Amino acid sequence: MAGGARESGRSVMSRALAILGAFDARHPRLTLTEIAGRTGLALSTVHRLAGELEEWRALRRGADGRFQIGRRLWELGQLAPDPLQEVARPWLQELFGETGENVHLAVRDGLEVLYVDKVYGKRAVPILSRTGSRLPMHPTGVGKALLAYEPEWFVASYLSRPLERPTPHTITEPGRLARELAQVRAQGYATTHEEMTLGSCSAAAPVPVGEHAGDRPVAAVGIVVSSRRVRELPRLVDPLLAVAARIADDYRAAVARA
Repeated sequence: MAGGARESGRSVMSRALAILGAFDARHPRLTLTEIAGRTGLALSTVHRLAGELEEWRALRRGADGRFQIGRRLWELGQLAPDPLQEVARPWLQELFGETGENVHLAVRDGLEVLYVDKVYGKRAVPILSRTGSRLPMHPTGVGKALLAYEPEWFVASYLSRPLERPTPHTITEPGRLARELAQVRAQGYATTHEEMTLGSCSAAAPVPVGEHAGDRPVAAVGIVVSSRRVRELPRLVDPLLAVAARIADDYRAAVARA
């Protein structure tokens, strides 16, 4: 299809945003051709707009010619008010200091979890999550901790979709997953065993900010350990729940002051 036909009716702004939207955690660096393929824009249009975005520092070109998100967008992102990340960071650091394991904070965004903060060390088990990345809800601890408290209609809609299976251990059967979500609500935390990544398991707790126990949480805190140490996971649950509760308290206070 000709580029003009593909771009018909699209404003310059929408085209520029499409170029920025082509980048994600799985595609952090792209060539002009790859950007054109992911956006449906003509290569000539991508070349022109990418150059303008580079000049504005929204994009940065590496020595190999590939583009990545520039620091100007990071600077603008820091201006967005986010009391959740601000109040959570000290508690995430404390949990990491106590356990020495990867700790992260995530929120639901659409049908995925968006990781908004992470504290980790060199000796911790490598994991896929990184600040700003997205992963499916059902194979992740934080995703299960959030999905369990969504309205029934949302959970039913989520389970009715074809669920991706990152590993052979990923739970994709709707009935089995529904039972697991019920268990999450009953015990107050979620666990995974090599469901997102082989070699790692996790526990996650919701960050409740409502007046009632079943209210939708604002976020979830997760901790990831090597699957070789899965028997140690239960001892991490109490400090995990304590940190989630403290984040919730501080978040409520921050919102009240705003």
